[in-house]
Amino acid sequence: MTSDVLTRLLLALLILGMGGIAFTLVNRWLLWRAGRSQSLPPGFRPGRPAILYFTTPECVPCKTLQGPALRRVREQAGEALQIIEINAYEHPQLADQWGVFSIPTTFILDVKGYPRFVNRGVAHAEQLLAQIAQVYQGQAEGLPGAAP
Repeated sequence: MTSDVLTRLLLALLILGMGGIAFTLVNRWLLWRAGRSQSLPPGFRPGRPAILYFTTPECVPCKTLQGPALRRVREQAGEALQIIEINAYEHPQLADQWGVFSIPTTFILDVKGYPRFVNRGVAHAEQLLAQIAQVYQGQAEGLPGAAP
């Protein structure tokens, strides 16, 4: 009886672990794929980090959670950070090029426009600031609240 429970527990942990590995590999592949793209997102200005934010007009989590989180990031980072909002309905080819398959999706872009992080679903302000700080490790002095 005890060995059955232990076997099932180990099997469940193995399945969860493999799912986590698969999720990580898919995200890395999508970042690599987006980074290979020759075109920068519309409105991107090289030299400043950016959050590329894919949304749609009827996305409720975008309005109630993601939008306020991005406003908090903007308040903390000021003009040191670009926030580029893309309507996925108006730019479906761009959403496809970036590998967007759920809304909201945010990408953290470095100063050259290369994607470093992707967040599928709502990403809270603290998470976005931590990702920016991780990308810039010591170069984020201009981003208040983004301690390396």
